[in-house]
This record gives sequence, C-alpha cells and structure tokens, in this order.
Amino acid sequence: MSDRRDFLRSTLLALGGATLAGCDRISESESGPRLLESAEAINRRVQRFLSPSKALAREYAESDISAVFKPNGTLMPDTPLYQGLMKGGFADYRLEVDGLVEKPTHFSIDELRTLGMRTQITRHDCVEGWSAIGKWTGTPLAALLDHVKPGAGARYVVFHCFDDMEQDTPYYESVDLDEARHPQTLLAYGLNGGALPVANGAPLRLRVERQLGYKQAKYIRRIEVVASFAEVGDGNGGYWEDNGYEWYAGI
Repeated sequence: MSDRRDFLRSTLLALGGATLAGCDRISESESGPRLLESAEAINRRVQRFLSPSKALAREYAESDISAVFKPNGTLMPDTPLYQGLMKGGFADYRLEVDGLVEKPTHFSIDELRTLGMRTQITRHDCVEGWSAIGKWTGTPLAALLDHVKPGAGARYVVFHCFDDMEQDTPYYESVDLDEARHPQTLLAYGLNGGALPVANGAPLRLRVERQLGYKQAKYIRRIEVVASFAEVGDGNGGYWEDNGYEWYAGI
C-alpha cells in the first residue's frame, strides 16, 4: 500500500504541474470555471483516498517544539470590537455558533473547556514555505458540533473572524463536516502550555492539522454551519479561496 500511495503522490504532482501550466488558458475559456471546479473536486477525492477521514497528522515530542512559533496572517486585529475584548483580557468574549444547528449557542472559553479538551504537538505548514511545531490545547470541534447538533442538509462549518482583510471584509474560512469532526481538529485557546498569544490568534483559533496554514482561521468570532457556500464571500468557501487558492489544502 505504501508503494501504491507513493506512486499516486508522484503522479498527482506531475499532473498538478501540467494543470497549473494551462490554468490561465482554461480559466479564460467559456467552460473554464466549471472545468477547474471539477478538477479540484477530483483532487479532494484523491486526497481523501490517500488520507482517510480518520488518518492522523504526525504528532511530535516536547523536544521538537519550535523555539519561536512564527505567527501567520494578521498579527493584531484593529477592529474596535476586538480591541475592546482584548483590553478586558477576553473576559467578555463569547463564541457565537449558529446556522443549520438545533441549538444555537454562545460559548465563553471556560464553557468550551467543559465540552472537552485535547492537547497535541503538531507541525504548521505555511503556503509561503515555512513550518513550525507547536503544542496546542483546545476543544475538539467535534465536541462542539455534538452539543449544537447540526441539522439536515448541513455540510460545511464556516469560521467568521475578527480581523479585517480589506475594509469591511473580515477573514472567513471553512471545512467540511468530515474534517470538522476529525479528532485533531481543535478550537485552540492554548499554545505551548500558556494562553494563546494575540499574534497567534487569541482568544480562539482553528487547528485543522492535515491542511495548510491559510485554513487555520485565527481570531474566531462566529461559527456558522451551512449547506453551501452561496452566501459565504464570493462562494468559494474562504477569503483566500475567493482570491484563487484551492479550498481543499491538504498536506
């Protein structure tokens, strides 16, 4: 099985290069957007084959933790709401969870802790080419979903954040329910044994360990369970996805 997977990975890399070389021409054609969307769907299916829904990302030893965990993306949201919560030590922070759920709820960090806790040491891989290993503590997203109970038709979990990427455009990202329920998918409020630093996403960030860094939404304000991305940004499931990145960013 290992040899078979190595062969498939090599084949996918070769095909990926060929696809990227022709993307500009494809996207300009009348059927281009549909073709590219289909190609990404195939990529997701192959990734699922290579990394089954319960396959775990590698976990590391305490001795492997990076001396400095480089923050990605925004370092300090400047929105008035976030600034006010930060000045109060996030004591008044409440995570809003709504959408296609039976029990829309607001959670403090302490209330999230009562749903369950997990600590894991994993590697963060940034699309810019750098990596860092950190020790994350948080509540499994699956435990939150079990509490709010996604309803019929629910397919995706969308994360709405405090940090503005453009004027009046807060960061947003999403995963499907399979990835949301993966045992290593955390709503993290701790890093390396302490509280999550502001630069790394305080008071709450996503850790979805089998995907690249831009999927790891920071400064989470609200979680919305949806059936489609029709009402999420430009309809591609995330801020960077609306700017050309792939929605499934499997490592």
